[in-house]
Amino acid sequence: MKQKRFKYLLISILVLSVSAIAVAGKDEILLKNGNIITITGADIKGGDILIKGSKIEKIGKNIKAGPDALVIHLNGKWAMPGIIDSHSHIAVEGGVNETGNLMTAEVDVKDVLNSEDYNIFLALAGGVTTIHTMHGSANPIGGRGIVLKLRWGSTAPEMIFKGAPETVKWALGENPKQSSFSMGRGRYPKTRMGVEASIRAIFEEARDYMKAWDDYDKKKDNKVKPLPPKKDLRLEVIADVLRGKYLVRCHAYEAEEMLSIMKLCKEYGVKLAVFEHGLEGYRITNELIKYGVGVSTFADFWAYKWEAFKTMPHSAALMAKRGVLIALNSDDAERMRRLYLDAAKTIRFGGLSESEALKTITINPAKMLGVDKWVGTLEPGKDADIAIFNRHPLDPYTFCEMTMVDGKVFFDRAKYFEDRKKAEEIKKQKEEQKKAEDMKKKESERKPDENQKKPDPKSMETQAPKGGN
Repeated sequence: MKQKRFKYLLISILVLSVSAIAVAGKDEILLKNGNIITITGADIKGGDILIKGSKIEKIGKNIKAGPDALVIHLNGKWAMPGIIDSHSHIAVEGGVNETGNLMTAEVDVKDVLNSEDYNIFLALAGGVTTIHTMHGSANPIGGRGIVLKLRWGSTAPEMIFKGAPETVKWALGENPKQSSFSMGRGRYPKTRMGVEASIRAIFEEARDYMKAWDDYDKKKDNKVKPLPPKKDLRLEVIADVLRGKYLVRCHAYEAEEMLSIMKLCKEYGVKLAVFEHGLEGYRITNELIKYGVGVSTFADFWAYKWEAFKTMPHSAALMAKRGVLIALNSDDAERMRRLYLDAAKTIRFGGLSESEALKTITINPAKMLGVDKWVGTLEPGKDADIAIFNRHPLDPYTFCEMTMVDGKVFFDRAKYFEDRKKAEEIKKQKEEQKKAEDMKKKESERKPDENQKKPDPKSMETQAPKGGN
């Protein structure tokens, strides 16, 4: 199994390297005669998209390109903005939860990015172009996350989405209080009230830390210079949370916990950007809207633990209809490949329009991540991050044909299968060649050694048997 996966990985690297190089030298690309879903307005049937460099230059009908432009004929296929997954854990090396301490704000996913994670390629095959990969939910305040462009074949630093705000992960409920955990030594807290109390406690520590540094800064130019406070990497991050330098994304399921943490954040002047999961958010839509927090949730995944029971597949649509900013996320490498089908479920369960459904995987997560001025819609001036489907993206029989990031093709289904077939043929030829060589070697081993001296029949004397009657 590992050999097969590794073989396909090598093929994928070859295919995508060739695909990206094929258009890298083209400053101008024209996507011709497709059905364009802009998200900003009505679909454009039989429309074109002109790309110059990494940006969308023009969208409309009968667009003319320069003589050297690469023309890709869509022939009625559907083009939409690249899908954005605002909650993922791929492209991280060595685990996503730092469980050694209760609070671990000092750790940073950016330090352990794995740009060779095969799930990046699989995400591209599902039309995903941007992800937010993040720390897990083991801590009330965990590590920092990072927004990535899926530039497969690039280095980790090259995949980082420049300009995207930094994020920090919080968590409430069963995970940070370690419900039903059987591994390792038990720790405080063991209750939901203890989780919130631990956040309050570290906020107070951070306030004292900030004051100590403020006092030092006021006196450091004095003739008698004071000793600086001891630097604490964890409290440095918490202090920046209090200063509003991070987008806070809080893992929570139950409505009561979400209400309580919003109250605590108001007390300390901290702005929550997003609730992760938020399965009971449909119960408190008025409060969510008043506070101005979004919810990054699942389409129809629930009841997998106690705190995930009190919800329904209509939850995302109910919140969206009430005006809550809703995004659908994967939280899983496999689900990431079919987020467009999850978006379709909000039509079936809750009655969202096609446009509102598609917003949950495009512009809404872009807003949550603070990157909506670059991605999330198809319009001139934005990044040319485009997913092309053989049918409408919400059709249950659709699949992604091509994925572009920054105007470069990083996934081409037809070319992928063509190159994979060639690779299989080459492999078969090599196997047959080796088999023939092995048979030839065995046959040569069976033949007598020509250099060995053969006995001369004339020199052999026939002797009659001795004795006998």
